[in-house]
Amino acid sequence: MTTNTNTNTAAYVAAPAVRIAADKLAPAAMRAMSALDKATASSGLEAGLKELVRARASQINGCAYCVETHTNDALAGGEGRRRLFLLPVWQETGLFTARERAALALTEAVTRLSDGPVADGVWAAAAAEFDDTELADLVWLITTINAWNRVNVAAHVWPVD
Repeated sequence: MTTNTNTNTAAYVAAPAVRIAADKLAPAAMRAMSALDKATASSGLEAGLKELVRARASQINGCAYCVETHTNDALAGGEGRRRLFLLPVWQETGLFTARERAALALTEAVTRLSDGPVADGVWAAAAAEFDDTELADLVWLITTINAWNRVNVAAHVWPVD
């Protein structure tokens, strides 16, 4: 293993090797996922909200590649560092709007389906902030980032140093 010395004072061990190039070995599935991703990216939801949702689901799923990608995309889109630093504990802050909070709660519920179904209260809060089309777009966005997370975590796709 090599070390990465891109930090201030410490050398870190490199990430494990990629397990499988799922994108190259299953190109039809990759094209389909890319098309789904493009469709969710072109929805009418606010760009910043999309990146918060993608980053939060990726944090929960432990997808280093997607956390890095979507926090960087959020920063490039004008999102503040403070809100991104506090995204894992968004419930504990007053930094997120009611609309963002509803989206993040739904993101967490859909991402953690193994804990139980999406609670009626979580759905109702989202439905109060999003019209039906936006809510459908949000569900597809959450579903898509969860699919990417699962492929990347299983295949050991890591951020490039």
